[in-house]
Amino acid sequence: MEDNCKKGFRIESDLLGALEVPECALYGVQTLRGIENFEISKFHLNEYPDFIKGLAITKLAASRANFELGLLTKEQADAIDVACHEIMDGKHHDQFPVDMIQGGAGTTTNMNANEVIANRALELMGHKRGEYQYCSPNDIVNCSQSTNDAYPTAIHIGLYFSHLKYLTHFRTLIAALREKADAFKDILKMGRTQLEDAVPMTLGQTFGGFASILEDEIKHLDEAAEDFLTVNMGATAIGTGICSEPGYAEKCIAALRDITGWDIKLAKDLVGATSDTSCMVGYASALKRVAVKMNKICNDLRLLASGPRCGLEEFNLPARQPGSSIMPGKVNPVIPEVMNQICYKVIGNELCVTMAGDAAQMELNAMEPVMAQCCFESIEIMINGFETLRKNCIEGITANPDHCLANVHNSIGIVTALNPIIGYKNSTKIAKEALETNKSVYNLVLEHGILTKEELDRILSPENMIKPVKLDIKPRK
Repeated sequence: MEDNCKKGFRIESDLLGALEVPECALYGVQTLRGIENFEISKFHLNEYPDFIKGLAITKLAASRANFELGLLTKEQADAIDVACHEIMDGKHHDQFPVDMIQGGAGTTTNMNANEVIANRALELMGHKRGEYQYCSPNDIVNCSQSTNDAYPTAIHIGLYFSHLKYLTHFRTLIAALREKADAFKDILKMGRTQLEDAVPMTLGQTFGGFASILEDEIKHLDEAAEDFLTVNMGATAIGTGICSEPGYAEKCIAALRDITGWDIKLAKDLVGATSDTSCMVGYASALKRVAVKMNKICNDLRLLASGPRCGLEEFNLPARQPGSSIMPGKVNPVIPEVMNQICYKVIGNELCVTMAGDAAQMELNAMEPVMAQCCFESIEIMINGFETLRKNCIEGITANPDHCLANVHNSIGIVTALNPIIGYKNSTKIAKEALETNKSVYNLVLEHGILTKEELDRILSPENMIKPVKLDIKPRK
């Protein structure tokens, strides 16, 4: 709010009567009622800049369409244009104090935007805040609209902005994993299935696998986000377009395309689209897929770095803080742990979105506010998690190559790699003796003279462990 505004109140009225609105506020009486009615959470609209930007773009497109239809004066349209651009540029966001979780299918949020834009437009036109006879929140800013088309359209636009940011940070994390895969490409280690020794692989393959399973999700995220570019603008209350003029919807969509540069489309059936929130259900599900994979990766990071003396110790996570108030010297994997918790939250949010999406009745889904909050929150905390994991963990990981190789030599599992060369009979014999004597398979093969050290090391070299190969080596016994 402006520092130089008057300290006091102005009187504004609505259907339920008059209220004192702070003179400094760009919002009005209906926003104030929403503030009073919905003291629900710490999730306020002013903490979601992409959503506010989506609201401003939606209102700007509507204003341009209405001006073309002769429903707004040039002075009104120009003032609304400036006000919306200011909001799109990040100004006046403190004037959006309403709770994201609210009754009324988003009416409080829609009116918050209408009132802020109207009052800022009034100032630009040389009038006082609240002099709505010159630019009304309902009759002018909300002209040809209902909350039931403007609100979901703003959500779609806001979430698409957030999606683009999400992908940027997601790709950066994947690139960091790829760098580790390249750095560790020659470090031989044991692979594991069901937490038991399996066959040799490289540590680079472990990190390359992490990167690959995440990279696969980019396509799913993009496909889910594509649905946000179909909107029901022009549907007004229930999809029939009541209170709008012929051609309004098409003009509004054209304006949205022009403002965003995106291929925004009008839904084919506005009645169906007005009650359908499956795009948020689908995107929340795509976010959950990433969360499930991130959870697996962070669990693996914690297991493979466990120790430092009595764990798997294949690599070292950067030490970020002392790990115990009672155990000196203990350092915990706090960064993967926080990412795990973020993933649980995203998975929980997906369930909330699914349940709310299932709550549509007749021509509207009144539960859109909590769906929007969950989607925006999941994107935000995942972005923060990606950056934290990359900077404070992945980039600082160092390998323990000698320990990894010792595990390979000591593992019973390397007989699987030797089996095509020395045969099943020799492999079984060596495996049994290794279990009985606690000797390593590597040393027993040499002791029995089945292979030379040069031959054995060639078989177990990283380049021969990471892909199918044909080796011209024959056992001596």
